Amino acid sequence: MTIQQSDIFRNDTQQLHYAELCNALYERELSALAQSPTQNIDNLKRRLGGLSYHIKNAATFLLNHQAPLEVDLHNASWQGKQSAKSILNRESAEKSSNWFAAHAHFGMPVAVCIDELGLHSLELDSIDRIDKSQQRIHLNKHGWFSFAGINEEQNDKIKKSLLVPSKISLSAACCGHGWNHSGRTPPRALSLREILLSSKINWQNFKKPL
Repeated sequence: MTIQQSDIFRNDTQQLHYAELCNALYERELSALAQSPTQNIDNLKRRLGGLSYHIKNAATFLLNHQAPLEVDLHNASWQGKQSAKSILNRESAEKSSNWFAAHAHFGMPVAVCIDELGLHSLELDSIDRIDKSQQRIHLNKHGWFSFAGINEEQNDKIKKSLLVPSKISLSAACCGHGWNHSGRTPPRALSLREILLSSKINWQNFKKPL
C-alpha cells in the first residue's frame, strides 16, 4: 500500500496546478454571481448547475494551452506584455470592412474595445450572426456592429469598437488590458465566459475556426 501511494503522488505537480486554477476560477465566478443584479432563480440554478463543468474545462485548457501567452496559475489569468498606449484605431474602417466581409464566421472570437469616458478596456466576445446584405455582425454580448467596427448602439458615455482579430488585439483582450489618458491601467480579470472563449481562438490562423 505504501508503494502504491508513493506512485500516485510522485508526479502530482500538474494536478496541483489544476487545483489552483479551479480554485481561482471558482472564487472569481462565485464572487461575480454574488455581486450580479437579482436574477431569475431558475436562471441562477442553471448557471450554478453548469459551473463545475465549465470551470473544469477552462482549467484543463489553461493548463494545456498552446497560446502565445503565459498563464498565472494563482489567478487563472493570461499574462502578456501590455502596449504602452491603447490599441484602438490601429486599423482603418476600410481595412476592418474588408477583413470581416471576407473572413467573419459564426463563433469567431473577437476583441471589443469599450471607451467609457476615456477609459479603454478590452473584452472578448463572439460572432453569433452575420448579415452580409447590411454589412454588419452581431456579437453574443455586445450586439450589432458594422463591418467597419462601429457599434450600432453608441451613446455619449460608452462607445464600443470591434477590432480586427490579430495577435495584438486578441492577446490584449485575453490579458484584460486597458488604458486611460495616462497610459496603462491594471489588467482586468476575465470572466469564466471569456476564458472559455479564449480557448476557441485559432492562434495559427485567425481567419479560420479552431
